[in-house]
Amino acid sequence: MRKTTVVDILLYSLVLGVFLGLTGCQEDVEPGETLVYENDFTTENLKEIKNGRLRAYNGQTVLGNYNNEEIAINVADLPSHKFLRVTVDLLLHDSWDGNAGPAGGPDKWYLEIDGQSLINSTFSNQPCVPTWCLSQSYPEPYGRHNDPKTGAEDTNLPGLCRYADSLGWTTKYRISKIIQHKEDQITLVCGDETVQQHLTTSQICDESWSLSSIKVHLVE
Repeated sequence: MRKTTVVDILLYSLVLGVFLGLTGCQEDVEPGETLVYENDFTTENLKEIKNGRLRAYNGQTVLGNYNNEEIAINVADLPSHKFLRVTVDLLLHDSWDGNAGPAGGPDKWYLEIDGQSLINSTFSNQPCVPTWCLSQSYPEPYGRHNDPKTGAEDTNLPGLCRYADSLGWTTKYRISKIIQHKEDQITLVCGDETVQQHLTTSQICDESWSLSSIKVHLVE
């Protein structure tokens, strides 16, 4: 039996390092999923996006910002499939008031795919203390009550406009939905319906939203 040499060990380490490097670069995809569309807006590509616009926020380029507007993303020429997964990273900026309150609301954000409603929920960026707590419905539909920022991925980001110098006034949500789907294209619509009262600034400075990432996966 041949003895293991230093050369053998070095070759093994080299092969293992290459393998780990390659696998570490792979898209984080569940088994049976195929990535067919991805946009984090770093290349400023708005080709498939209706009403698309870009701006800088917190050191990155985002799609937005919007107030009482909607956008539509169309992805065509999809291969044969039975289901698809849509994932968006949603940023809600400044003074979202959730279900309702003396200053405004309800403040809703919605997501539709080919006319099918997947999200229609209120969101709140307000503090929640015993004497003051403007609830939101998310992750449930509008009409339910949950604490502000329930289900969020990051709750300590700076505001965009009205509270640009204060942490905690932008909240990030990663929203991922799987639906039955077999058509060769998809239209994704995102939008908001917000109510502001007694404004001392513009509506879009008071509360707005943007997206930092959109992904579409086909699911076998």
